[in-house]
Amino acid sequence: MESRSSICINERVGEDELRAILGKVESDQDKEAFGLVCKKWLYLQSTERKRLAARAGPHMLRKMAARFSKLLQLDLAQSVSRSFYPGVTDSDLSVIAHGFTCLTLLSLHNCKGITDVGMIEIGRGLSSLQCLDVSYCRKLTDKGLSAVAVGCCDLRSLHIAGCRFVTDKVLQSLSQNCHNLEELGLQGCNSITDSGLTDLVNGCRRIKFLDINKCSNVGDSGVSSVSEACSSSLKTLKLLDCYRIGDKSILSLAQFCKNLETLIVGGCRDISDESIKSLAAACKNSLKNLRMDWCLNITNSSLSCVLTQCRNLEAVDIGCCEEVTDAAFQGLGTREIELNLKVLKVSNCPKITVMGIGVLLDNCNSLEYLDVRSCPHITKAGCDEAGLQFPPCCKVNFAGSLSEPDVLL
Repeated sequence: MESRSSICINERVGEDELRAILGKVESDQDKEAFGLVCKKWLYLQSTERKRLAARAGPHMLRKMAARFSKLLQLDLAQSVSRSFYPGVTDSDLSVIAHGFTCLTLLSLHNCKGITDVGMIEIGRGLSSLQCLDVSYCRKLTDKGLSAVAVGCCDLRSLHIAGCRFVTDKVLQSLSQNCHNLEELGLQGCNSITDSGLTDLVNGCRRIKFLDINKCSNVGDSGVSSVSEACSSSLKTLKLLDCYRIGDKSILSLAQFCKNLETLIVGGCRDISDESIKSLAAACKNSLKNLRMDWCLNITNSSLSCVLTQCRNLEAVDIGCCEEVTDAAFQGLGTREIELNLKVLKVSNCPKITVMGIGVLLDNCNSLEYLDVRSCPHITKAGCDEAGLQFPPCCKVNFAGSLSEPDVLL
């Protein structure tokens, strides 16, 4: 009889079976342990790996490319606080473009050393790329990013926040080549204009997420073009500090974008009650997050409409809207369904008092974060004296000592 101790599992179980076993392993820790069994299992674990986050130069990247031949997602992003010199370079991007040809996602966030030379290599080598983040890679220009648009026609997500040399030419290239684009982050790209946005949506009509925060040259005509062209798909639109934006943009969203979930218009001071009330009525079944701090023309009438009509509302920011008073909360008792608001920011709203917060709490048991900083009539002592009962999980920011949720950023 054959001794059990002499039987090797690799003689009885083929590579296909081992790959199937590895595919059933869920946690990353257990997958790493799988590769420690023997060299064969390590090889299988390496070739089946789909995601990797690393910091490496060209020599190490070549070794990684040989080992992780089927890698789909590569994260080389750097944080501001933990960056290293020289970081990712154009030479690294050349290795990536020719060594990781299956990549669908590449994150180079804050890799400040890369230039158009490296981006051109990415465009040439990674035809399957779907998601690219080069935010704050400040040396990039239209030349490199247009090469990516031409070479990576299946691009679904592109983030280029802080790339200040980018102009409308990139949007034109995306329109011509990347018709499946769904997510575009342009924060701080100040050379982007209404004309560029109009060109973009001539070819990209599936956009779900558009961030044009702090794009100071974007106005109503550009946003209206996006609203009409992407009416069925647009869910998130960020327009923070776009001071050219006014009621026309919001009315266009109300007219066309019935599926809008998140709208950021903080700092857009020309927006008034009229357009916000139209938006609340049009998006009552979809709107979840609304940020309109520093919209100085907003009063009780529009906030009341948002609070009473929007069925799935989760987060609202009306910081520095000085005309809003306790009366904005009085209609909450008329809602058809319970208010499930989780985040409310009313900092620097001098006319809101403890009484208004009490009305809110009477009609909302789901609140998780309340920002009442610089509200002279709302203090912890005043809330305690009034007997206000906050939900057990609710954090109340009276003095700025609490970290803020990022849902409205």
